Amino acid sequence: MSAASSLPLGVRAALLGALLLSPAGAEDGDAARGERAFQRCFACHSVDPTEPAKLQGPSLFKIMGRPAAAVPGFAYSEAMQKAAAAGLVWDAATLDRFLIDPEAVVAGTAMSVPPVRDAEERADLVAYLKRSGTYRP
Repeated sequence: MSAASSLPLGVRAALLGALLLSPAGAEDGDAARGERAFQRCFACHSVDPTEPAKLQGPSLFKIMGRPAAAVPGFAYSEAMQKAAAAGLVWDAATLDRFLIDPEAVVAGTAMSVPPVRDAEERADLVAYLKRSGTYRP
């Protein structure tokens, strides 16, 4: 008998539900592939903490766990400021949803790049962003 089958049925059902409801691949992306996929983002964003250029989009360095609109000195859109006021925090699941459809997560966002429809590519991008670390205020 496996360890999983010795768990009560309710616990097994809850674990299965959590697996099924988690964003596709958000936990197991490949950061190296994500770095390559991020090339499409470099026109507006950086993950380099020393990036001297003022880019069109905010730095994504240590975005995990960071509240929306929290990079000092960046002029965020009104839509992103409203999302921040409503408590939006960037985590793997939120980034996954944002990459699929930015407008659905932040209505009126200035993000104008086409959505990333491929689940594996999104997971890779999220893994790459995770590599830069977690936000600490």
